Amino acid sequence: SSSETKALFERHKPTHVIHLAAMVGGLFKNLRSNLDFWRTNIHINDNVLHSAHESGVQKVVSCLSTCIFPDKTTYPIDETMIHNGPPHSSNFGYSYAKRMIDVQNRGYSEQHGRRFTAVIPTNVFGPHDNFNIEDGHVLPGLIHKVYLAKQSGSALTVWGTGKPRRQFIYSL
Repeated sequence: SSSETKALFERHKPTHVIHLAAMVGGLFKNLRSNLDFWRTNIHINDNVLHSAHESGVQKVVSCLSTCIFPDKTTYPIDETMIHNGPPHSSNFGYSYAKRMIDVQNRGYSEQHGRRFTAVIPTNVFGPHDNFNIEDGHVLPGLIHKVYLAKQSGSALTVWGTGKPRRQFIYSL
């Protein structure tokens, strides 16, 4: 909500913001709801960055995602490669919305001199993650699948080809 975001900025009067808000989900949730991911995240990003601009925030650091990188790319990847091709089709809504933060940051910088930037962390997982097999991210979902297979004594099935490269970092 733009009015609630604006009210939050007016109430707290931040000078610096770390923007982590997002609608997130795993592969199957993205496949089912690409448009919802795009619309919701575009609104969140615009509300946060516009309110930060209007309230005179000195610095905003937003959090992007590794899924913003092109599906077909070379490695190693870096931030200059964000817009070099379409993201993977499975999560294009979320990916494009996150890419737009980069575009918005540039616009606020060039047009208003704002110090808005972004980081692209690796995939983070930990004990408070979403371990739902259908809606969680890849590693918590795999952990849950291993747990269920171990409990039931059944075979473990892992989806995919095994070819995608992924990096993970553990966080409490």
